[in-house]
Amino acid sequence: MTGQHPHAPLPALPRLADALRRLPPSCGPVRLIAVDGHAGSGKSTFARRLAEAAGDAPVLRLDDIASHDELFGWTERLRRQVIGPLSRGTTAHYATYDWHERRFGPADTPLPPAPVVLVEGVGAGRRALRPHLAAVLWMDVPQEEAWRRGRRRDGSVQSDFWDGWEPAELRHFAEDPSRPFADLLVRQCPEGYQVITGPHGAPSDTQIVTQSDDPSAVR
Repeated sequence: MTGQHPHAPLPALPRLADALRRLPPSCGPVRLIAVDGHAGSGKSTFARRLAEAAGDAPVLRLDDIASHDELFGWTERLRRQVIGPLSRGTTAHYATYDWHERRFGPADTPLPPAPVVLVEGVGAGRRALRPHLAAVLWMDVPQEEAWRRGRRRDGSVQSDFWDGWEPAELRHFAEDPSRPFADLLVRQCPEGYQVITGPHGAPSDTQIVTQSDDPSAVR
């Protein structure tokens, strides 16, 4: 990646973004794309770079929708504040949770009905949301490795949170797994990302992004 800005989209990602734009709309005029995976698997970084490649597509972070009391119980709030408005082709406004103050702010964070909108977070590909999704992307990092990354990233100050998070995530994916329904699997390589067909089978228009095993092909 010599000579490339560290935050510039990787060449594989514009191809993926173009393929996603060609999918049929799934939520009103919006192609709603889930970026799911275990905590610590790199969802936020990947979603940010994919959004850049897609022309600054809006990103909804599920960390803004979840809360201490509802780590995974946010489905109805998401339907009411986000899915409903987007399905009508109007800008959604949702309340963002403050993890330090432990409370929601006013429902004034806008999310426009752009051609592609990314929903990033653990559980983004859950059963209740899949009818509204154009594609489910799964960050293909093993659970234990992802959790080690997450704990290292957050440091000891968040160790109590992680102690509670891990069993909650285990329960969620045991009851409502996302990976078996992933259209595409995303794997991080030394020089970028590899995107391959997922267990559910990639939508036909995204076959273009399936890569070879050669890391140089996914820089």
